[in-house]
This record gives sequence, structure tokens and C-alpha cells, in this order.
Amino acid sequence: MEFPFDVDALLPERITVLDQHLRPPARRPGTTTPARVDLQQQIMTIVDELGKASAKAQHLPAPITSASRMQSNRHVMYVLKDTSARPAGKGAIIGFLKVGYKKLFVLDDREAHNEVEPLCILDFYIHESVQRHGHGRELFQYMLQKERVEPHQLAIDRPSQKLLKFLNKHYSLETTVPQVNNFVIFEGFFAHQHPPARKLPPKRAEGDIKPYSSSDREFLKVAVEPPWPLNRAPRRATPPAHPPPHSSSLGNSPERGPLRPFVPEQELLRSLRLCPPHPTARLLLATDPGGSPAQRRRTSSLPRSDERRY
Repeated sequence: MEFPFDVDALLPERITVLDQHLRPPARRPGTTTPARVDLQQQIMTIVDELGKASAKAQHLPAPITSASRMQSNRHVMYVLKDTSARPAGKGAIIGFLKVGYKKLFVLDDREAHNEVEPLCILDFYIHESVQRHGHGRELFQYMLQKERVEPHQLAIDRPSQKLLKFLNKHYSLETTVPQVNNFVIFEGFFAHQHPPARKLPPKRAEGDIKPYSSSDREFLKVAVEPPWPLNRAPRRATPPAHPPPHSSSLGNSPERGPLRPFVPEQELLRSLRLCPPHPTARLLLATDPGGSPAQRRRTSSLPRSDERRY
């Protein structure tokens, strides 16, 4: 990729490392030094043009690498220069590789969530005219040595099929660990990872969730005693041979004894009719002139207190 300025003089080394400041590297002694603002503008032009070429090659709707993105993120960009060809005496750019650390939630082999911060491959591009000449491997290997990482420790953001074939061919990375995001990690990613800051347990299946505990179920087995006067009948039931087990949980009701049987309705009404009225109530009914005939008949039919036999 050619530019209208002297790339060979701007980037003296074959591989130049650029950070978020996009500062021009130290120049060789004896070369002319233009204004520093012009040098930084030239570097920004190189970054923008490389990002556009990469987006076009990957069929992306917009570039993911630009000078403004580099300045707003702590990413590192490795730029590979062509030292053999010097068109019009200005040099050319072969490609670039952009990496950066990101906090990710990834799944391991047991589908447990892990919070990690690995080095991620964010963008990788080699010009179409010089592909399959070993330039990609040269650039990738330089990055691994500079960052001191192994290929299986990397996370790749939305890799293309070309990049996956490249990693399989040169670094034998084939088996991936399925993820729910756009990042791809390979088998062995967790082998050399530091303990994650937070590790969430695997999601429990829906069948293991119970609506209530065993102590609550024991509490529901305890019967409720009927209200008065239905519980005033004589005790007839025999205690059970095996009482129900006691619950060890706090807050449960105490164990109750055997319940009294229910009194039949006819027996209850007969006992109420045979019960004599209180002498005071009988005297009030007898002396009330406004009492109804029915009340007087019921009162007159009852025996007097002095005629009652004991």
C-alpha cells in the first residue's frame, strides 16, 4: 500500500509499534526532520487507510481501526513495512496487526462463566498483493514475542475464515470453546490463565428448583383442630402407634395430639334442647308483658324451679 509521503523515512524499522499517542518513532540520524505535527498527521493517515482496506477485505460496513479509535483506546498496532520495494523512492506498507486487553466473560469446558482479561486480536490485515508470502506469520510472531504470550492464550474478535485457517496452519489451533459473544478462544485457553476475579457457578437446571423445603412439607401435614364447641366431645380416638416425626427446622408448630371426632348435628341439637335455661332468664321471660305467644308457650312448658326434682 503506497502513500504520497516518504513511508520509509517516517517508519525507519521494518515493524513499527504504535500506541494510543500515535507518536512518530525516533528518526535515523542525518535525515531531515519536518514539523512534528506533520509527522503525526502522516501516521494518522496510514492508520485510517489501513483500517479502510481491512474493513473492505472483511466486508465490514465500517472500519474498526482508525486513528480516532486508537487515540480513545489503549490498543497497540503493529505496522509492517516493505523494505524491498521502494516505489518512487517512498516505500510502502504491507499490513498491520492490532491487539489490546479486554475484560471478557467467557465459558469454559464446563459452561461456567469466567471473568478474564486476555490479550485480544482485534484486527489483522495483509495487503492482497503480498499475501501467502510469509508476511502474516512474520508479523504475528513478532507480536507474540513482544507481548510474551502463547497463541492459545489469545482471544480473537470475530475472526474471518482466513484468520482461522491461518491459526490452524501455523499454530495448530483448531478446537474452539463455544462462546455466547463474538470472541473465539481455543482449547488450552484456561490452562495458563491466572485465577479469575470472579467465577460464577454453572446454571442449575429447572428441575432441581423446589417450591418449598422439606420442613414446610412436614408442617403442612399437621392437621388443624376444629373450633369450639365441636371439639368438646369426649375423646374416642386411640393414639397412633407411630407418631409423626418431629421437624428439626425452627418456626414450626408443635406436634398436636389425636383430635376429637366431630359431633353429629342431631346429637348437638338434642344436647342443646335438654339443657335447662338459667333461672334468671326464665324469670325475665315470664314477667315480660310484651313477649310473644311462642315465647310464653315455650316458657310455660318448662318445669318450675321449685317443682324440679333432683
